[in-house]
Amino acid sequence: MTSYRKCETAEADVGMLYYLSSSDGTGGRLKTDPEDFIVDEVSVRPEAKEGGKFVIADVTSRNWETNRLVRLLSRELGISREKIGFAGTKDKRGVTTQLMSFECPMENMSRIDLKDVEVKDAYVGRRGIQIGDLIGNSFGIRVRDCSAPAENTKDILDSVHADIQEAGGFPNYFGVQRFGVIRPVTHKVGELLVRGKTEEAVRCYLSAPSEFENEEVTAIRNELAACDDWNGIAEKMPNSLSFEKTLVYHLAESPGDWTGAIGSMPKNLQMMFVHAYQSLLFNRMLSERIRRGIPLNLPVIGDVVIPLDRDGIPSHESPVTANMNNLDLVARQVRSKRAYVTASLFGSDGTSSEGEPGEIERGVIEKEGVSEEDFMIPGLSHCSSKGSRREIVCPVKDLSYATDDDGYTASFTLPKGNYATCLMREFMKSEMNRY
Repeated sequence: MTSYRKCETAEADVGMLYYLSSSDGTGGRLKTDPEDFIVDEVSVRPEAKEGGKFVIADVTSRNWETNRLVRLLSRELGISREKIGFAGTKDKRGVTTQLMSFECPMENMSRIDLKDVEVKDAYVGRRGIQIGDLIGNSFGIRVRDCSAPAENTKDILDSVHADIQEAGGFPNYFGVQRFGVIRPVTHKVGELLVRGKTEEAVRCYLSAPSEFENEEVTAIRNELAACDDWNGIAEKMPNSLSFEKTLVYHLAESPGDWTGAIGSMPKNLQMMFVHAYQSLLFNRMLSERIRRGIPLNLPVIGDVVIPLDRDGIPSHESPVTANMNNLDLVARQVRSKRAYVTASLFGSDGTSSEGEPGEIERGVIEKEGVSEEDFMIPGLSHCSSKGSRREIVCPVKDLSYATDDDGYTASFTLPKGNYATCLMREFMKSEMNRY
């Protein structure tokens, strides 16, 4: 049985209780500079269509949060943000290249003039880009300020790499970005929405403090915590609190409309709240499986296994439950990396495991005291979630690394929806705020 290492950092608070590798970590910090975290989407480009209504382009941005980038692009182009499509949200701190679509004439693209944003290779496509329209992401990452002695770094990297190769990947936790690195609050807002506490959800998003925010932001959050008169307070808020401003402006116009306040936020951000809470529950299920010593890269009776399609993407429409009759066949599919064991992303209409895996899933949900119906949020369709399944091991392609006097670099490719920081935490084992 694999000897997992217990996590002693704040990652445990978001359900990430173990590391795959028992090796010591290098320590270190990610994203000291934006160029330390380079992300290139691996996408299938929509077919070109003469006279089509969608402009498809590669957009490279440096230090831009995706929602803010979309908002300012819509302003530059004179179109609503709903007419800008993208496949996935990216971390702010980094240099990201992603495929985006714009429902506007090609000549409008020349209007874009944003600092640290480059738009290139534009063409007219048959369709727009939607959330999930990618295969994966390739990463180029630098780790600085390692705590391990430089002469030990290569041995640590080799040891962790060997563990990952043996396991066929690493535990597929939802990474700290899902919850918020500086202010891990997204899942807390989602939980409050699931529990029907919409006012508390809004107030949590506005005022929950963080020791890593500056004094100006902390003072504003303290003021927001006790606020009942929303008129005028938005003008005092720094631009960095742009989504908080959206909530405050709505409450100034419609006092007490907490549901409408959440609904005034970007649709993909609304989705993230409940999704982050589901992610916390998933992380806890995965950690409990690890604690019990149940394999991650082999099915046991009751597991729901998802096959891969011809493009190597999990086919969630075709789940298979492992039982006494098919266990050997399903195990062969998993060993050959044609299928993956999954755990529940619990929602209003998800597929549950059976056997001991199902016992783990039910145990986490019962301890939380929530039900399937709670994930249908009245008046907030974008916050509601039917649920799904998620692979419990993430495979890695083209993993390589090199040490130098300043730390080390790593490059690799992951399937869509998986977190580079969850791979890097195996190497680093740093504090949560260093990712």
